[in-house]
Amino acid sequence: MTTALLCLLLSSTLLTEQLVQSPQALLDRALADFEQGRFAESATAFDSLAKAVPDQAPYLWQRGIALYYAGRYGDCRRQFESHRTVNPNDVENAVWHFLCVARAESPEKARAALLPVGPDARAPMREVYQMFRGTLTPEQVLSAAGSESEAQFYAFLYTGLYFDALGMKKRALDLITNVAADRFARPGGYMHMVAREHQRFMTARQPMGPEQERSGS
Repeated sequence: MTTALLCLLLSSTLLTEQLVQSPQALLDRALADFEQGRFAESATAFDSLAKAVPDQAPYLWQRGIALYYAGRYGDCRRQFESHRTVNPNDVENAVWHFLCVARAESPEKARAALLPVGPDARAPMREVYQMFRGTLTPEQVLSAAGSESEAQFYAFLYTGLYFDALGMKKRALDLITNVAADRFARPGGYMHMVAREHQRFMTARQPMGPEQERSGS
């Protein structure tokens, strides 16, 4: 058997295996890749899942987060715009859309494009949204969280991501390191894994010089 023919047969076999993979298998692979920090691979698996079940694609907010870490900010933005059509009250969706636009363009343009949301009853999501709008400070968000562990988790996470989007890396890393601690694993759920991956994502970046705060903080 020639090498060319063997390669062709192997490629055909791999393609067939990909075509018959169940949506659940694709989801499991995408989530496992994300947890291991393989963001490009995770995003690719989510792409395959979205193609396999296109009617479910708007619900795949996890895909949007994977796209963010994979650096595919345009696709990230479109995923969260799509998710809004099936989950219009979710503040987190608007926040991740902001983060994608901020990376691709600027925090100012991200704020101008901030998606509208309906009532999100989770504390302190109303305050988180106002922070990204520029009408509340991070300190006000942290104060609004009170002493409840789930509210604290989301306050720390999204103020940390907010500081990161504004280029305030040291303050961001302090908050993200705090929220990535084991004590927040239960209240954070899936987003606790995201916090841990963001901590790794930040520490893997090139070290910065003196922190320069952008306007709008």
